[in-house]
Amino acid sequence: MTEVAVVPPSWTVTLLCGAAGIGKTSVAVRLASRYGVPLGEADDVYTALKALTTPEQQPLLHYWDSHPEAGSWSPAKTADLHLAAAESVQVAYRAVVADHVESRTPVVLESDVLLPGLALGFGKRVRAFVLEESDEDQIVANFLAREPQYGEQRHRAQVSVEVNNRLVERARAAGLPVVPARPWGDCLDRIDAALRG
Repeated sequence: MTEVAVVPPSWTVTLLCGAAGIGKTSVAVRLASRYGVPLGEADDVYTALKALTTPEQQPLLHYWDSHPEAGSWSPAKTADLHLAAAESVQVAYRAVVADHVESRTPVVLESDVLLPGLALGFGKRVRAFVLEESDEDQIVANFLAREPQYGEQRHRAQVSVEVNNRLVERARAAGLPVVPARPWGDCLDRIDAALRG
């Protein structure tokens, strides 16, 4: 499919927020290409922060590694932990965003640990949206296509639905756009329209 050329955005940083397994990375690659800007994997910052800290210094970042029983928690409790860990690193992401804004270096950042509120406080230089997918079966299919070696991952998909619902609530409370992931065919056009609107 040939991407439609679009006028580059007037803002500097685009934040793509959303739960795991909904197609964020695929969309982010295409969005960065459309806008003619680099793509930043915010998960890399999370990985670096884990490498630079200990469980004593940042217990939420290291919780999954030190508490294997968390894998059997309910989707709601797992989502609580995921969002608490995400909250604990927002100061680092805010520094990254602020650096891009100050240097006027455009970027698209995506991750399931970026929270919509990160866009607030930067005026018109930062735009954020939540890519929304609440269909558990679709997320299961996405995981299976991406990671067939792990099987169905139904529980992980249930966690993603829970995280999705909470990110959607946060975005709406902050007045930020929520864009359904499907239909895929016009997803980029709908995202662009929502960000420019």
